[in-house]
Amino acid sequence: MNFYIVTLFPEMVMQGLGTSITGRAVKENKIGLKAVNIRDFTEDKHGRVDDYTYGGGAGMLLQAQPVYDACESVLSGILQEAKKRVVCLAPQGRPFPQSLAEELAKEDALVLLCGHYEGIDERVLEEVVTDYISIGDYVLTGGELAAMVVVDAVARLVPSVLGNEESAGIESFQGNLLEYPQYTRPEIWHGKQVPAVLLGGNKKKIDEWRRQEAVRRTRERRPDLFAAYCRLEHCRELLLKRKLQHIDMIELINRGRAVLIACEEHKGGEAEIILMDRKSRVLFHTWPNASPKQADESALFRPDTGGGASALVLHQRAFVEAVSALGYELDMECRQAAYTRREKLPVAGLYREDRGASPEGFQIRPLTAEHRDLVRSVYRTVDEEGYVRERIAANAMFGAFFGDVLAGFIGVHSEGSIGMLQVLPEYRRKKIGTALETWLCNRFIERGMIPYGQIAVGNEASFLLQERLQLCFSKETVFWMSREKAGAEM
Repeated sequence: MNFYIVTLFPEMVMQGLGTSITGRAVKENKIGLKAVNIRDFTEDKHGRVDDYTYGGGAGMLLQAQPVYDACESVLSGILQEAKKRVVCLAPQGRPFPQSLAEELAKEDALVLLCGHYEGIDERVLEEVVTDYISIGDYVLTGGELAAMVVVDAVARLVPSVLGNEESAGIESFQGNLLEYPQYTRPEIWHGKQVPAVLLGGNKKKIDEWRRQEAVRRTRERRPDLFAAYCRLEHCRELLLKRKLQHIDMIELINRGRAVLIACEEHKGGEAEIILMDRKSRVLFHTWPNASPKQADESALFRPDTGGGASALVLHQRAFVEAVSALGYELDMECRQAAYTRREKLPVAGLYREDRGASPEGFQIRPLTAEHRDLVRSVYRTVDEEGYVRERIAANAMFGAFFGDVLAGFIGVHSEGSIGMLQVLPEYRRKKIGTALETWLCNRFIERGMIPYGQIAVGNEASFLLQERLQLCFSKETVFWMSREKAGAEM
């Protein structure tokens, strides 16, 4: 990913971002960073880039011409097909939460325009800017500090910037909770003891303590976040009444990825719940036992709810035909499969935890860009190259290798389910598929998450594998709806 900062003070931003993690990422070519000096593009012989505002008022305003030419010089050097945005850092911009950082991290290039003085001539903003962002409700002397905040927050989400952990694609978030307290040596400092639970080595108790502390801290320091957390917890309790049917939605909440769009309870204890995955932006909907009339009155049909999502996951057949009015078509009907036990799956005879060769002679490790074409030739989706490339770049696809030869692969879908399992024909009957799914399920379990996948109805080979691994199946099916046919199977 490449960052371009258009500024009057290039030295300021380059010095600030040239150290620590971002500086190292630049030196290792994991991200690109360039500061463009607006003064280099002025046509004024004295190097002037500002002037008085029309209509009067205090302060000076950046002129349109040098700002426009500076931005155009950057944009002309970016590939036309690259995903890019031009962001103006300004107090009137939208707030900058973590979800926006995650959204921006999907771009190939970000051009960050830093205002100064009283701002920038509105005419150039209308021509070049795609987004306005504010890092807080306060006024700075310029946009440079805000641009550095955006770069730091987005850059750390670029795969490999924080370290190329083999399962970086398997991630969870605090969601609406603040981080729990943390401690290091010595055990006693200024008479204060590290909590005993952290010294005992019991991971289950440690995880529970950390969650309780995160809840307590959020309740005390951020009542707004705590209220949102409580609403999602209530939804989770409702969804747990049909756990396997709703395991995808439950795990969205458990992993801190859920945005609550609607939760409306009806007579008989049933509720219509709509969640959005804040990473993939997919909508998940359920309303058990809804009548056809209720389906036509769903919250999905409200403005800014279902109509803007690229994909919907419906948990009742009654809504499949109803959402066709929003332009969606059925991609795939699936059953959910989840491994609900706490202990890890047995690995004997499948793979080695020390990353050595398995009894069959293969090793499991992340895929890289060089494997993209082979994966695309075996695993097909509507957006073949884009989706496969994104999943590999996110360190969310893993392969079984005989030396340097790829024999099979598996991955984590953008919304968090396990899938994309394929073994090349010449390497079948070597337990590779079983080993890959066992390995990935165990990575989820180590992180306190429930491994689950969605299996297309009719994919009997996958059903048999899940049965052998003792995954549990939902009785009901779920329905993937999108504006383009996908047709992918687990």
